Amino acid sequence: MFLKQALQFMSPAGDSGRLSILIFHRVLSAPDPLFPDEPDIARFEKIALWLKEWFNVLPLNEAVVRLQRGNLPARAAAITFDDGYADNLFCANAILRKHGLPATFFIATGFLDGGRMWNDTIIESIRGGALPEIDGTFLGLGVLPLKSIEDKRSALARIIPAVKHLPAEQRSEMVARIAECCQAKLPNDLMLSTTQLQQLRAEGAEIGAHTITHPILAKLDDAIAKREIANSRDQLEGILGERIGLFAYPNGRLGNDYSPTHANIVKSLGFDAAVTTNWGAATKASDLFQLPRFTPWDSSRWRFGLRLLTNLHKGNSFAITAATR
Repeated sequence: MFLKQALQFMSPAGDSGRLSILIFHRVLSAPDPLFPDEPDIARFEKIALWLKEWFNVLPLNEAVVRLQRGNLPARAAAITFDDGYADNLFCANAILRKHGLPATFFIATGFLDGGRMWNDTIIESIRGGALPEIDGTFLGLGVLPLKSIEDKRSALARIIPAVKHLPAEQRSEMVARIAECCQAKLPNDLMLSTTQLQQLRAEGAEIGAHTITHPILAKLDDAIAKREIANSRDQLEGILGERIGLFAYPNGRLGNDYSPTHANIVKSLGFDAAVTTNWGAATKASDLFQLPRFTPWDSSRWRFGLRLLTNLHKGNSFAITAATR
């Protein structure tokens, strides 16, 4: 009761309303020892029940309209998923539908139908490789042991950040080199197929664009960035036969991953709104093309709830307003 009252105080109804937009990526069918913090079905169902109890969860498109109009309900929230993993359909959306919770799924269209994101190629290479170690000298990391789950987790925690912000061509080369070293059998069913995406939409999920190849937009020429954004939307509209009005920036941190220039590109392309991964809660004054998002990562009920309160309280200072962007 205390937590719900506190959320009501921090996120009132009406013109002073605040919208908490939550971001997830995957819901696994079973716990993953390499990523113990990634929610599986059992854990995500707990999260869904907490959100249903504490918040008025809205579809993001509706929440954006009501944010502008100043008529959000108290404790307003929206649930979003990024990238387009197949488990979004089979695990996440099944739980969301069970509990009557709407969600928006942002799809990187280049990975549909058997594609695999660069980070997953690294993860599955390290997971499935039989090497006792990998020489990461070409990444400036030295020799990394791979004998245990703990070793592999440690190696991934160093390799992925080292590769993430490399120019696209160089990043691809480094990923291919890691895969070649490990010689693991790599999955081709991690991401949604076109048919599965259509099923996800048919089940009531809202779909948004997330570029084609999930690049770091800040590393691209503006014209290329614009094509990534526009073509992903156009592909989704062709697949689903409807207008796509929402966009999510890959990685999504202002400065590191995208800039106000990209927000202006998204606006010029006719989108309704775009979401980032900058912490905070959106207000009526927020820039609709740089809406903040946040994921509380705690596994206990009260820590999870308090993390959301903290985001509402402290995160607002990071929310970008239309007047200051």
